[in-house]
Amino acid sequence: MSFNVVIPARFASQRLPGKPLADIAGEAMIVRVARQVLESRATSVVVATDDERIANAVLEAGLDAAMTRRDHACGSDRVMEVVGARGWGDDAIVINVQGDEPLIPPMVIDQLADGLEGRADIGVATLAEPFDPDTDPYDPNAVKVVCSEQQRALYFSRAPIPFPRGQDGTLWRRHVGIYAYRVQALRAFVALPQGRLEAIEHLEQLRLLENDMDILVLDACVAVPGGVDTPEDLERVNALFAAD
Repeated sequence: MSFNVVIPARFASQRLPGKPLADIAGEAMIVRVARQVLESRATSVVVATDDERIANAVLEAGLDAAMTRRDHACGSDRVMEVVGARGWGDDAIVINVQGDEPLIPPMVIDQLADGLEGRADIGVATLAEPFDPDTDPYDPNAVKVVCSEQQRALYFSRAPIPFPRGQDGTLWRRHVGIYAYRVQALRAFVALPQGRLEAIEHLEQLRLLENDMDILVLDACVAVPGGVDTPEDLERVNALFAAD
C-alpha cells in the first residue's frame, strides 16, 4: 500500500517561538522531523508551512515543502490544503505528523497506515500508549484517551480519564498526536465548524467525535518519545542527539 505524510509547521509558538527552526545538533528541528519520517514507507513527505524561513530550511536540506495560507485554524486545515494542491484522491491515506516530533519512530507511521488500510469502516486513525513513569498523567499537556473494546475512541481529555476511583490509574492511556486519514474523512472533518467540546478542551480531535466520526486508536508498536513543546524539551532532545 502507499500513503503520503504531511508535516504542518508554523513559526509561531507560545512556549517556544520559532520552534520548527530550533537547532537540534546543528540542524533545524523541522528538517530532523522530515528526515525521520522519510525512514518510513511513505510515498512522499511534505512540510506544509506558511513561513518562508521554514520552507527555505526544508528546501535547502533537499526535502519537499509547500507554502500554505496563513489563516488556517489548525494543522489539519494545512494538511488538507496540501492534499488538494497535490490532487490526492478520496481513498488515499494521508498521515499528519506534528512538526515537533524529531524522535518519532518510523515504524509507528507505517503501523498507523497499515491499521487504517485494514479498517474500511473507519476514516481516521491515531495512536495511544501507556504512560511512562516519567510522565505525569495529571499534566494537561499529556492528553488521555478512553477507547471501546473495538478500539474506537470514546473520549479524549486533558483531565485524567477514566477517574481511578479505587484503582491505581494504570488504565490511563496517553494519546500520541499523529493521525492517519482517508482523504474523504479529512475533507469532511475540516468542513465542520469547531465543536463545543473541542473549544473547551482545545483538542481538535473532539470535533470528530462530536460529529459521530469514528477514530481508530491503535496501541503504538514501540514507545513514542515526547515531542518538543518547551525549552526544557529542546534541551532534552539535544542531549539525546549529543549522546549518539
